[in-house]
Formats: sequence, structure tokens, C-alpha cells
Amino acid sequence: MKRIGFLSFGHYQDVPGSLVHTAQDSLLQTVELAVAAEEIGVDGAYLRVHHFAPHFASPFPLLAAMAARTNRIELGTGVIDMRYENPLYMAEEAAITDLISNGRLQLGISRGSPETALRGYESFGYAPAHGETDADEARKHTAMFRAAIDGAGVAQANPQMTGGAMGALAIEPQSPGLRERIWWGSGTRATAHWAAEHGMNLMSSTLLTEDTGVPFDELQAEQIRIFHDTWRDSGHDFAPRVSVSRSIIPLVSDADRNYFGLRGQVEGKDQIGHLDGGIARFGKSYIGEPDVIGAQLAADAAVQAADTVLVTIPNQLGVAYNAALLESIVKHVAPAAGWR
Repeated sequence: MKRIGFLSFGHYQDVPGSLVHTAQDSLLQTVELAVAAEEIGVDGAYLRVHHFAPHFASPFPLLAAMAARTNRIELGTGVIDMRYENPLYMAEEAAITDLISNGRLQLGISRGSPETALRGYESFGYAPAHGETDADEARKHTAMFRAAIDGAGVAQANPQMTGGAMGALAIEPQSPGLRERIWWGSGTRATAHWAAEHGMNLMSSTLLTEDTGVPFDELQAEQIRIFHDTWRDSGHDFAPRVSVSRSIIPLVSDADRNYFGLRGQVEGKDQIGHLDGGIARFGKSYIGEPDVIGAQLAADAAVQAADTVLVTIPNQLGVAYNAALLESIVKHVAPAAGWR
């Protein structure tokens, strides 16, 4: 494990106990937490994107604001649902954001997960063609987006406006190197294989949409092995990265114990459930004394196989609490798990 970052859903709700009552609260606090995380020494700040829900939606304005306030920390998504995206407009936004950040954008994309809206992407104007699935549509958008950020010509020039020049025009601006910082959010071994074939980094969360009966970390480690084997055989021209997400809460302060002490007693093992019409395996939460968690993460097969770990944070508890949480992880947990 070379890098550790945080992953926020940006949830906001005007309920007792929440310090994030509105969307504005969530956005402004996320910028402040990115600044604080950079000062603490955290390597990345990532956003989870959802639609038709009180979470982060369009991420690029927020990522650009985070970029303008920070200097070193990676800024990313985990993940953008490509079923909803105009791939060429997204390519422009991604390039602009990456240039503002001076090449720190790490963009996680995927087919997405179940949303609160039924076929919400159709309300955005995108529907699969006859005989195709929403996953096919997401991959089609992904191919167009990746071609655009790689400088492919996507629109024919108007000679009357180009001094007679003809040919296909690429989107502007371009941000060199961005193509190597696109990640595919994969929930299965098969999609990890597909991501490697297509030259995208691998992003795997606390959920796998398949189950073979082995512990979550072992199944995820197998997913990572398949990804690396396929990448090696595909002959891409850069080294890939792999991230996994984990829920990590070291019980250091009274606030930690009050919020999460009891939860740690019931969420310390994998869970099996059903999602999107199939069986799924959910990874356990790591909640407890810092030295115990450090040892557990050191024994987590997928954490050790990945180069980046994204810690899911309880963002509704506010900037101060989450900054303290990240500092506890950096100081008392991550070194024992292999982070330097």
C-alpha cells in the first residue's frame, strides 16, 4: 500500500446530529477537508457520485475548487456513472479540471450502481439502443470519452472558420497524461479483466457483485490478480494502479467510541446480500483499537495487493471530526498496514 486517501459520498440531510444540513454545506466542507487532509499527509481526496439523491452529483466544479485550494493531494472520483454522461462535454470538463490541478486528477468511472431513480439516465437523454443494455451504453460513452481526452478528432472542421483548414477537430483543451489516470470501478473478476484489456486502472470498493464463498479480501485479491495478469498480457505502455476501499474507524477519542463503539461489534465480518438482481458480498468494517486494525489491514490480502486504499468517511460528522479521524489513521493505523 503506497497511498491512502479518503472517499466521501457528500451526503447532506437536515436531521439531528448532522453537521451537513444542505448541499452547500457538503460542498464547502469537502473543500475544507481536502485542505486539511493535505496538511495531515493524506494522499488523495475522492468523491462518490450519485444522481437524484442528497449526495455529490456533477463533480467537476467541486474538484476544480479543491484543486485551487490544494497543491499536492490527488483529487478523484469513485465513481462517475457513465450512463448519465455526455462523453465529449465530460472530456472538456475533465481536461480543464486536470489542468487546474496540475495533473492531479484520478478519474474513476464505471457503469454505475443502482440509483434512487428508475432508469434515471434516460431523463438525462441517454437510453440503450434496441438489443443493448445500460452497461453497453456506459461502455460506449466511456470509449468516446477516452478517445476525446486522447486527442482523437471528433468533429469536422468548418473551413470558413479555420482559414480553409479541413479535417477532424479534437476537443479543447487537452491535458497530457490524463488518459493514464482513468480508473474503472469494477465489482467482479470479469469486469476487472475487461478494465485491464482496455487499459484503465482498477478501482474496487467495499462491495463485490459476486460471491464464491471465500472471504471478501481474498475474492478481491483474486480480482486484482486477474487484472494484473490481463494487463501484463495486453502490452499497455504504462504501469497500472489499483485501489480498494475500506471502512476504517480507529477508536482513539471519546467521540470515536460514542459514535462507533457499538457498531464495531456488529460490522466486523463480511456480509452477503442481494443487489441489482444478484448476490453480492460486502466487506467488513475495521473498527477498534488502532494497533488491532493495523494488524488486520496488514493481513488483508486485497489491501496488500493494492497500491491505494480509499477510506470511506462519515462526512455528516463534519470537517473537524473527519480531519481527526484521518489523522488517527495516518499516525496510528496506516504505517502498520504498510503505508509510508
